[in-house]
This record gives sequence, structure tokens and C-alpha cells, in this order.
Amino acid sequence: MSRGRARPWTHVVEAMAGVSARPGRLVLTMVGEALGLAALVATVSLAGTASGQVADHFDRAAADRVTVQPEESRAERGAVLPADAEERIRSLEGVETAGTLTRLEVDDPARTVPVVDPQAPPDPTLPVLAASPGLLDAVDAEISGRRYDAGHVARADPVALLGAAAARRLGITDLAHGPAVFVGDRALTVVGIIDAVDARGELVDSIVVPESTAARLFGWQGAQSLQVEVAPGAAETIARQAPLAITPTDPGALLASAPPTDTTLRERVQGDVSSLLVLLGIVTLVAGGVGIANIMLLSVMERVGEIGLRRALGATRGDLMTQFLVESATVGLLGGVVGTSLGFGTSMLVALARDWAPVLDARLLAAPLAGLVIGVLAGAFPAWRAGSLEPAEALRTL
Repeated sequence: MSRGRARPWTHVVEAMAGVSARPGRLVLTMVGEALGLAALVATVSLAGTASGQVADHFDRAAADRVTVQPEESRAERGAVLPADAEERIRSLEGVETAGTLTRLEVDDPARTVPVVDPQAPPDPTLPVLAASPGLLDAVDAEISGRRYDAGHVARADPVALLGAAAARRLGITDLAHGPAVFVGDRALTVVGIIDAVDARGELVDSIVVPESTAARLFGWQGAQSLQVEVAPGAAETIARQAPLAITPTDPGALLASAPPTDTTLRERVQGDVSSLLVLLGIVTLVAGGVGIANIMLLSVMERVGEIGLRRALGATRGDLMTQFLVESATVGLLGGVVGTSLGFGTSMLVALARDWAPVLDARLLAAPLAGLVIGVLAGAFPAWRAGSLEPAEALRTL
């Protein structure tokens, strides 16, 4: 090939011939680049999706709970909430459900048999809580077995719910035969086990009884706190309105609080999640680029005789460098197209599997160009190595 006949399209044709001459190597090289770019596209897409989920969880956790209780100094003197506090708070717009909760002054140990065995390990002393049926909804309690209902409350039945941790401590795992728990000499039939709650975590390690039962057996005289679940974004409004709604003649007697929305923490967590996933994608992409460089350099070493023959026929250093750059760029572009498709598909599947709302960044559509750039950069040294071979030295390998 003479210098005057070398044209850009000629380099492209020769590069395509070189790439297609070894289809197995082309596939392996392209797969390495494709996997790297797929990881980057998938992680960037999942970073946006995960950030959206983080924001959603923060918003839900920070904006849907309000706690109402007597003002601190009055609480120290034994003040309790009005008997109709739960009913009054439910009348406010934005309140979804509410329930009252009181920790009872009970120091008796809990056991599962009526007889005290002096040789057995000491029985645990568990917190005993009085709660209205509405509290279980207000904390989104997950319960195995059943809840106590309005009938139990009306009759002041000696029934109880056990928190999962309390049940493990007492060795209660099966509710089929109506196990009982004894608090001192008071027998309570266990009707359900509280497996998990979204708020008031003390429920998981306690014995929970209806308020009427607590009044009959433990001397309960009134609720100490009111847990309110509200619509998203309504927490601060409900917290302002609750004291006036419950005790309109003396709103200062109550204290209502809503957890603050920490936007700074949310943004920091979102940023950390995104940065970590993107960093992992970049590392994988760089590994794919190094793979291209290694294979292209190996290709140069295997084609030394071909390079020498072309130089003897008039090809310049620039011609050879251009050919190998076009080859590596082609591999990078093909890998970029395949990798981008795989990355988008992977992120969609993960989002669907996790029931997340997929967030796709339109800028990632340019990812194949990133594959092209990686291919060019990875092929720069092999191309220079090909152009630096001397014709006489290269021809000796033929």
C-alpha cells in the first residue's frame, strides 16, 4: 500500500478485516468491555433508584408519627390523658389511626407455670404495658396468632400479647394450646405474639394487655401516652392541633411531638449510596479497559510478521497506528452498545424484583460513547507499539 493511496476509509476497512478475522478474540474482548460498562450503567441507574428509595423511607419515617403525652411536670405528678383522647384525636383531618399506651408499675416476675420452682433459674421481670386495640394499628404491629378485640376489652378478659423477644425469654413458641403467662399470681392467656413494629420498639420485649384488663388486675387509672399515625406531611400540623383538640380548655397540659425531618442526613445518605455504586462501576469499567489493552497488545505481538510486510509495502507508522486504534475503538463501541443494553436491563430487573420505582438517567444513553473512548485509550499503547516496529525486524518472524 503506497502512502498516497492510504485513505481514512481504507484504514477502517483494514481494521474491520483485522477485527473480524479473529471472531473468538473479538467476542472475548468485547465481553470484558461490555461487562464493565454494563456494571457502570447498572450501578448508576441503581444509584438513582436506591437514592429515591432512601428519600422515600426517610420521608415516611420522619413524617407520619406523632406522640401526645401529659406535660412533663404534670406527668411527674401522675397526670394521665383524658379518657376520650383517642376519640378526639381521630376527629382531626390527617389522622389515620391512633392508640394509647401506658407502662404499668409491675415488679413481679413473669413465668409460664403457676408453681414456683426454687431450683429453677430466676424468672425474668418483663415490662407490662396497657394498650388500646388502636395502638397496634398505630405502630403497624405484625402479630402471629390474633389480637385482643373489643369483646376482650368490654369483658376485661385476662388476655395478653407477648412481644417476640419476651416470648423467646419465656420459651413460648406455639399458641395452638392457649399458653398462659403468670405475672405474679395473675394468669393471662397469650392470644398472639408481636413479631415486629414500626414504632414503640419496647412492645417487642413486653407483655401487652388491654386497658380494661390492666385496670382490673394492675390498677391502671389512665393512659400515659397517645401514639398517632398521620398522613405523610401532616405530622407537624397534627402536633400543633392535638393539645387543643384533646383538652380545649387547657392545651398546655399536653405535649405533642413529631420527629424532625433531617434533610441533611437524607441527602448525605443518598450521596454516599450513589458515590459507592458509581465507584464500583468505574472500577469494573477500568478493569474492562485493561483487558482490551492486554488483548490488543497480544494481537500486535501475534501480527508482527503482518505489520512488517505492510511496512515493506509502503504503509507508514501512522497507517498502522490508525488501524489498531480503529480496531480497539470498534471493540470498545461494540462493547459499549452491548454493555449499555445489559446495564439498563439489569437495573430494571433489580428494581422490579425489589418493587422499586426505576429511575433511569437519560445521560446514560451516551454510554456507548464511553465504551468508544475506553477502547481508544486502551488501544493507544498497542497502536504505538505496532507503529514502532521496524520492517526488517518484523519481517524476520515470517
